[in-house]
Amino acid sequence: MTLSPLQKTVIRGGLETLYFSAAHHLMRPFVGGLGVILTLHHVRPPRPDRFQPNRLLEIRPSFLGDVLRWLRRSRIDLISLDEMYRRLTAPASSHARVAATHRRFACITFDDGYRDVLRFAYPILKRHQVPFALFVPTSFPDRLGELWWLALEAVVARNKRVSLLVDGRERAFDCASIGDKRHTYEQLYRWIRSFKSEEELRHVVRDLAGRYQVEIASFCEELCMSWDELATLAADPLVTIGAHTVNHVMLAKVPEKSARAEMEMGRSVIEASLGYRPDHLSYPVGDATSRGRVSSGLRPKWASRPR
Repeated sequence: MTLSPLQKTVIRGGLETLYFSAAHHLMRPFVGGLGVILTLHHVRPPRPDRFQPNRLLEIRPSFLGDVLRWLRRSRIDLISLDEMYRRLTAPASSHARVAATHRRFACITFDDGYRDVLRFAYPILKRHQVPFALFVPTSFPDRLGELWWLALEAVVARNKRVSLLVDGRERAFDCASIGDKRHTYEQLYRWIRSFKSEEELRHVVRDLAGRYQVEIASFCEELCMSWDELATLAADPLVTIGAHTVNHVMLAKVPEKSARAEMEMGRSVIEASLGYRPDHLSYPVGDATSRGRVSSGLRPKWASRPR
């Protein structure tokens, strides 16, 4: 629906009235929600590269520290996923449920198991005694994973011109300037994400990486934690290890049987490798094109159950 200029003016005026009258503070218990899950990926110092199409997945260590201090000052509880579950599922009359209606909370989570979480984020979270969850696609520490979005970035970054088959036709894309690279990456990323199956997506990226000598598996070794490094984190009571499938697949783009296998096998591999059976699942990517099957009933019975 498209709003008319008059409708926009009325809505804006109403919101401004709420803000400047401070009435929004009175409404907070009713519309503010109970808490939030902050989903992060990379925490590392900024890189000098001008072409970084996946930069949206990272924050600076200093920013993480600032956020944690702000949350503490704002009297927002920083809690684990298990504690969040307990608060939200406690009987309405219980102390936990009553307290939850008065105290906001935040859960910190990290997807994919990048090494910079151990190097940069963990010391900050440890210093502030903040619990957090780490969701691991098991093919990453096994060094078999395909971080295809980084392979696509590398192909565009390293070449002045890229060609590939698009809908059965050979097409070429200019990548000479930074602007060209950004435009080409956005075009190819949108096209690849539009595929209905994960298999087709992976096939196209493998073919493209092969054409331009980009080793997809190398990104796991360079960026992702090993099982030994994950074990270091898993030994800390502040850390919850969660499942994130085996191959970081978009569950809505694979057959139901494969989706179930990805979820259950990911959980079993973590248990075999760390001696810890996850009770939480984060489905990869997380937008509407990647989670349709999960949201319509393909959720494992063990997901979201407290330890």
